[in-house]
Amino acid sequence: MGRGKVQLKRIENKINRQVTFSKRRNGLLKKAHEISVLCDAEVAAIVFSPKGKLYEYATDSRMDKILERYEHYSYAEKALISAESESEGNWCHEYRKLKAKIETIQKCHKHLMGEDLESLSIKELQQLEQQLESSLKHIRSRKSHLLLESISELQKKERSLQEENKALQKELVERQKVVRLQQMQWDQTQTQTQPLQAQTSSSSPSFMIRDQQALPPPENICSYLPVTMGEEAGAAEAPTPGQAQIRIGGLPPWMLSHLNA
Repeated sequence: MGRGKVQLKRIENKINRQVTFSKRRNGLLKKAHEISVLCDAEVAAIVFSPKGKLYEYATDSRMDKILERYEHYSYAEKALISAESESEGNWCHEYRKLKAKIETIQKCHKHLMGEDLESLSIKELQQLEQQLESSLKHIRSRKSHLLLESISELQKKERSLQEENKALQKELVERQKVVRLQQMQWDQTQTQTQPLQAQTSSSSPSFMIRDQQALPPPENICSYLPVTMGEEAGAAEAPTPGQAQIRIGGLPPWMLSHLNA
């Protein structure tokens, strides 16, 4: 028996409606692919599921170009309207054009992030894979270039630091030489001044001995104190040798000997 005619009305059963949508959607996309291959035509099919999920097909993944061509042909008649309607039509045209571009970019971004890949065919997945591989090659080449630049900069810094280290070592050696020369000069001056100090220390005691010999004995100094008149009168009654010396002007004998001389 042949299949009966299907009534074109909304399927009330949710499960049956979902199954029918999946089958019809796959068939529609298959037919679009077949007509594009057989007739060399540019075909674009856009389907939104009841839940808002997007399913699309475009010849050689040129959805944006096909939409631009569609917009050009569909809105070409609006260019003949008045200035007012023309400006409004242009704004509407630009709005739709930009909206379509945004949707296309969002879809491509999702595909690159690995999302919403169910609607893509094997050919489209292969193209996406090639695009990702080429992007990875560019990223790796840029990364290697930056790494090489950083390595060269570090090598330059290393060479400059080595040169600075050599200069500091050379300056340190020169300073050590100067310090050694100063130390040698100091040692020579010390060796020259030591004999002179020995001579002065050996000659100083003789002067001290001579000065001590010139001084009178301490006992004579103690007896040469001045006396009063009463003491001179009492001493006249009982004179002693020491008192007689005091009576004569109160001068010590060694001074008198010098005066008599």
